[in-house]
Amino acid sequence: LALLLPFGCSRSSTRAAKQQSNLPSAQKEIEILHAWQGDMPVAQLDRLPKGQRDLPVGFIDDAETFMNIWAIFKPSEALPDIDFKAHLVIFARNTKFYNRIAIGQVKVRAGLAEVLAMETMSAMPIEDKVAMSMVVVPRKDIKSIRTADGLVHSLDE
Repeated sequence: LALLLPFGCSRSSTRAAKQQSNLPSAQKEIEILHAWQGDMPVAQLDRLPKGQRDLPVGFIDDAETFMNIWAIFKPSEALPDIDFKAHLVIFARNTKFYNRIAIGQVKVRAGLAEVLAMETMSAMPIEDKVAMSMVVVPRKDIKSIRTADGLVHSLDE
């Protein structure tokens, strides 16, 4: 009986976890359709959306803003064709140090997106340029984005 009790407990925990994952509020990973890493000149950070220029994570939800950023972020590459009614561009960068960064996952729970990124660790301060990562994701389930410091940006603002 002692051997069956732990097994029974673990099965009910597994069953409860499976039931929770089927709830609408369960966190799910959304597909990253395109990803880019590169440098952005500090003098051009004003091209980022208002209210997001000093933050480590943000989003671009219109073609004009994306075009203005792309022209300096990847000047030698053709502008990607993004349907901003169906998709969203999320960006991440370190605001204190020049660290290479890559967005690896975007997870969504109840409309709130969380961005998981990896970056190199350096003590080089940001001077002329900042390393940045951008990804394209479906916007269907995203209503707002949480930054590392807990701030939330609503897509409706």
